[in-house]
Amino acid sequence: MPPTYGIVLDAGSSHTSLYIFSWASEKENDTGIVQQIEECKVSGAGIAAYYRRPNDITTRLTQCMEKARKMIPMSKHQETPVYMGASAGMRLLRYRNSSTHDRMAGKVMAAVIRNLNNYPFNFQGATIITGQEEGAYGWITINYLLGHFVQRWVVMPNEGNDFLNLGSDSTQITFVPKNHTMESPENSLQFRLYGKDYYVYTHSFLCYGKDQALWQKLAKDIQMLSDGVLRDPCFHPGYEEVVTVKALYETPCTRRFKKILPFNSFQIQGAGNYEQCQQRILELFNTSYCPYSQCAFNGVFLPPFQGSFGAFSVFYFVMDFFNLTSEKVSQEEAIRRIGNFCSQPWNEVKTSFPKVDEKELSEYCFSGIYILSLFTYGYHFTNKTWENIHFMGKIRGTNAGWTLGYMLNMTNMIPAEQPFTAPLSHSTYVFLMFFFSLLLAIEIIAALFILNKPAHLWEEMV
Repeated sequence: MPPTYGIVLDAGSSHTSLYIFSWASEKENDTGIVQQIEECKVSGAGIAAYYRRPNDITTRLTQCMEKARKMIPMSKHQETPVYMGASAGMRLLRYRNSSTHDRMAGKVMAAVIRNLNNYPFNFQGATIITGQEEGAYGWITINYLLGHFVQRWVVMPNEGNDFLNLGSDSTQITFVPKNHTMESPENSLQFRLYGKDYYVYTHSFLCYGKDQALWQKLAKDIQMLSDGVLRDPCFHPGYEEVVTVKALYETPCTRRFKKILPFNSFQIQGAGNYEQCQQRILELFNTSYCPYSQCAFNGVFLPPFQGSFGAFSVFYFVMDFFNLTSEKVSQEEAIRRIGNFCSQPWNEVKTSFPKVDEKELSEYCFSGIYILSLFTYGYHFTNKTWENIHFMGKIRGTNAGWTLGYMLNMTNMIPAEQPFTAPLSHSTYVFLMFFFSLLLAIEIIAALFILNKPAHLWEEMV
C-alpha cells in the first residue's frame, strides 16, 4: 500500500518551516514508523513580523506549499492533513497587552488560514500553541523517535529522553521528575501512552529565548548611560553597532526596563570578557524569591530532575558552532572555549568565519555565555549533571522539535493503550497466507492419495 502523509508548519519566532512526514498506511498505530521526508524553510521572518501586512504571508508560504504539492502524490492530496502551530513569536504579539495587538494576531492567523485553505490538502487548522504544549510535544517527539514508548526497535543508548529547547523568544524544559508530587499544578502534565502513565513537569520561559534575552540585557544595561555609549563585554573587542531605543523597547520583554533616556540611539562597543558578560546576564534571573521548595528562577517551581536531557534548536546550533556537541566535552572546556572566542578581536573573527552572516556571528559570544549561564544558574545543572545533557540536531533524520509530537497527537497515532498484538506488515501477511495455503494443499493431496488406494492395500492395512 502507498504511504500516508502529513504536513506540519512550525511558525516560529524568527522563521517558518514546513515538515512533511510519511508512514506506512497499515501501521498507523505502530511506533517507530513515522519519518520526516522533507523540510522546507519559508523565506522571510516569522509570521508575527507581518502583523502590519498580514497578506504578505501568502507569498511567503507559496514556495514551500507548492513543493509539498509536487512531492506528495496527487491521489493522496485530499487525505493529507495539514496543521500549523505558531509558537513564541505569536504568543509575544498577543502578550503586548492591548486589544489592538490581539486583533493583529487574529488577522495574521486569519491570513494564514485563508492561504492554506487554497491548497488541495486536508487543512486541519492553525493555532497558537502554548509554551506548555510546545514543551510537551517536544518531549513526545524525542521519546517517540528514540523508541522509549514501545520496544519495537533497538533503543538508541545514552541519549536524552527529557527535553530542553531554546528558541529566539522562549526556552522550555520538560522532564519526568523523581516523584509525582507536583507543588505547582500548572507545571504538571499527565499522558497515558501505550498503556503507561507518564507524569511530566514542563515550563516555558517566555522572553528568555536567545534574542529576547539579549534585548533584555541591552535594555537593562543602558539604564545608567548618559553618553549613549555602551561598553559591552558580550561582544568582541572592536565590534560596534548602533541600536535605536525605539527598536529596543518594541518588544514587551523589555517593558520592565523601559525608561526615558537622554538619547534616541546608543552605540555598542564590544569588550569581549566572559566573566563580566556572565555577570550582566545573571542579573536577568531573579533567584532571590521562591515560594516553593526549590525554583529555577523568577519564582518558577523546578523539581529535582533525573536521567538525561536532549538539548535542541538554538542549544544545538550554538554549541555546534563551538564544536561542543561531543559528549566528551566537559563544562570547564566549554567555558574555556567560549571565553577564548569572545576575547578575539572582531576583525579576526570575521576573517576566520567569512561565510557566516555577520549579525549572527557577532552574537555567538553572547549566545554561548547565555546558554551556559541558563544551564548553570537557571536550570541548576552542576558539573556532574552537565554530562547528562546531549546536544542533538536530529534523531533518525527527523528534526527533534515539537512538530512531530504535535502531529502524532492531532492524528491520534499514539494510542492510550498498548495494542494486544502488533499489526502484521504486508510482506509478513503475504508470506503467512502462502504458507498456510501450501499446508492445506499438501493435506488435500495426501487425503486424495489415501482415498484412491486399491482395495487389497486397504485389506493389508487392516
